Amino acid sequence: MKNESQTLPPPLDAEHAKSMTTEALLTYLACDAKGLSTADVQSRLSFYGLNTIQEKHRSLLLKFLSYFWGPIAWMIEIAAVLSAFAHNTDDLVIILILLFFNAIVGFWQEYQAGNAIEQLKKNLALKARVLRDGQWREVDAAQLAPGDKVKIRLGDVVPADIVLWEGDYLTIDQSALTGESLPVDKHIGELIYSSSIAKQGEMLGLVTSTGANTYFGKTAKLVGSAETVSHFKKAVINIGDYLILMSLVLVVILVLVGLERQLPIMELVQFALILTVASIPVALPAVLSVTMAVGAIKLAKLKAIVSRLEAIEELAGMDILCSDKTGTLTQNKLTLGEPVMFTGTDKQAIILAAALASDSENPDAIDGAILQQLNNDQALKPYQQSHFVPFDPVQKRTEASIKSDQGQTFKVSKGATQVILDLCSPDAEIRNHADQVVNEFALKGYRALGVAKTDAGGRWLFLGVLPLFDPPREDAAQTIKEAKQHGIDIKMVTGDNIAIAKQIAGELGLGQNILLAEQLIKAKDQEDIIHQVAQCAERADGFAQVFPEHKYWLVKDLQANKHLVGMTGDGVNDAPALKQADVGIAVSGATDAARAAADLVLTGTGLSVIINAIEEARRIFERMNAYAIYRITETIRIMLFMVSAILIYNFYPITAVMIILLALLNDLPILTIAKDNTWLSPTPVRWEMRKVLTLATVLGVLGVTETFLLLIIAKNHFHVGLDQLQTIIFLKLAVSGHLTLFVARTRNCFLFQPFPNPLLLFAIISTQIVAACIAGFGWFVTSISWEYVGLIWAYCLFWVFVEDFMKLRVYRQLDCKTVKHSRFLGMLNRSLHSHFR
Repeated sequence: MKNESQTLPPPLDAEHAKSMTTEALLTYLACDAKGLSTADVQSRLSFYGLNTIQEKHRSLLLKFLSYFWGPIAWMIEIAAVLSAFAHNTDDLVIILILLFFNAIVGFWQEYQAGNAIEQLKKNLALKARVLRDGQWREVDAAQLAPGDKVKIRLGDVVPADIVLWEGDYLTIDQSALTGESLPVDKHIGELIYSSSIAKQGEMLGLVTSTGANTYFGKTAKLVGSAETVSHFKKAVINIGDYLILMSLVLVVILVLVGLERQLPIMELVQFALILTVASIPVALPAVLSVTMAVGAIKLAKLKAIVSRLEAIEELAGMDILCSDKTGTLTQNKLTLGEPVMFTGTDKQAIILAAALASDSENPDAIDGAILQQLNNDQALKPYQQSHFVPFDPVQKRTEASIKSDQGQTFKVSKGATQVILDLCSPDAEIRNHADQVVNEFALKGYRALGVAKTDAGGRWLFLGVLPLFDPPREDAAQTIKEAKQHGIDIKMVTGDNIAIAKQIAGELGLGQNILLAEQLIKAKDQEDIIHQVAQCAERADGFAQVFPEHKYWLVKDLQANKHLVGMTGDGVNDAPALKQADVGIAVSGATDAARAAADLVLTGTGLSVIINAIEEARRIFERMNAYAIYRITETIRIMLFMVSAILIYNFYPITAVMIILLALLNDLPILTIAKDNTWLSPTPVRWEMRKVLTLATVLGVLGVTETFLLLIIAKNHFHVGLDQLQTIIFLKLAVSGHLTLFVARTRNCFLFQPFPNPLLLFAIISTQIVAACIAGFGWFVTSISWEYVGLIWAYCLFWVFVEDFMKLRVYRQLDCKTVKHSRFLGMLNRSLHSHFR
């Protein structure tokens, strides 16, 4: 194998490959028209490498060490150095534990999140059809090697640089690589580039270059393109900035007051550093990443794979879903309805005649629907087709010559009803009746198929009309009902005519306000009515006679009214609409081009898969929302209390070691919030900063009040010494912090459903036991009596009910204001609409 690899030629670049003939390429690449063998491929892959653009991966050691570098890590390290200079061994040990804890947690969460995304990406890997060992097979595009013979057809993303070898033509969209606005036609002997998209045709080709040696690989930028940060991620980052700013302002006040009171400089600086570190949301990036990653894995199990984590937030907030009719709302399977019989025939006779006029060996969709309705599998056995004329667009019918076991010969035909009527030349009464039946079927959205048979004299007899339709999926109507209950407006998108669209919409409970897509698209260029056009699209129940290029403009019209829009698609031409949509959804069986453009790739069929994904996305959002409220509350509670207590009483209410222990105890359970049970919002969720900050501020100030009250009781009524007072405050902050998490994680009473996930509950109980042991046994702190431990627990349990009551009051007030605001906007919208109308 080694010697064989050494004889392979160096990689070809695009310019060199263009200038060579097919014969010269075959000679250069040491291959032939039969393709490569598996052994050849393995040899070439080891020589040329995989057909991928290699990403630069940092070593795991460097990744881990990077967590000891940065502003937060520096503050912890300075605090450790100061403790070492002051010979405070206990402080030094705890500070080092915090430093390594932050590094290990951050590294592990990033590693887990990265692994999750890599696994999901593997499920979305591009495929290629290649001739190997004399047989056509489908392989991962990464396994292609120079010299492979491949097949490229409509919808494929070209997997490598390929010289076309055999076939009529291929139309390629290479705009992303060359800037050409229109697709270009390619013929035998021409080169097509990796990552371009096949728009029409089908051809065979020879792989000339792979991976970094392709035109795409050589011109790709070395740095990744900037990604759009989602609204949710921006909000969480803004929260982090807000907490850091607030912490630094309070610490500056603390330092200035301490200097004025001539407190020891080393002790003051160390305390300030540790207080800042404890207040800054160190776990914020880790919690964000792991919650999204865990959610993405759950979504994949629900047959919905996200191509980027940020799409989860848009999915949670999506309020309009434009769904393809065929295959998503319907079964994409033609079904035979109840036949209408003429000339005294019966139901099975007309179905048998239609079946005899079908190609039973290679049935198309219509043939398959008819053959399935035969009363038994042996119905065709007594008959033989001596001649069969397939359907064509000119004749618009099929015809078969039949011979029975009894020696009878006759002909049967099926096709467009008018064509079959012309074939039979019936009297006016039969023709008028048939026309009436066809029109009735058309109003229901059914296709009508005429069936005829010759009699003993060879005269054609009109047997009747067969209705054909694509029935709705069994779960579609119920799923649409559930979607409406979730606040999602489903709009059907179909290429069928308006009659079929209305019939299906009626069966699914969608409504009858179906608009022709072309009318909306034509109106988009008229500036004076563009607002009304957007409102018409918003109020529509669906769109008929939609071409793929219409979908892009439909999404734009709906987005004009501030909606988050989801759009399903499966073809090459759907890619622009999937890109434009807030959530582009590639349905099961979509082309590579559609999958590459989509945010969500479905591996299961039906609307229920999308609704399940939306529900899970909302749960993920609620977990993040709960964490944000909890984190802001705790920062306000600890920072405001600490600084206020020092200003008022001129002593540290808790020590630096206690602050570090609080940070450790608080962050450990939080990392399990990614798997917590949470309530399902009945409406699309958006980031409402006003609600979050208001609730967090109320809970934070309430927490400061209850902590001050405990300090006053312990100091003035129990006359506890400073060391024990600090331990009491430490235990109170540890207990009340996790109880606040129970309050923040649900909008209902915290005692009601949804109950906490067992993993989160176990983590919180475990850390509370550790906190109680630290206070009771005096680990790193001055011990207090177990009676005090019990009283502190009782005190915190009382206040958690007060906090929960205040939370419910705040939500009620904020929701009332939101409802009033929505009603006002609705009235304003209606008045404007009536004015313009």
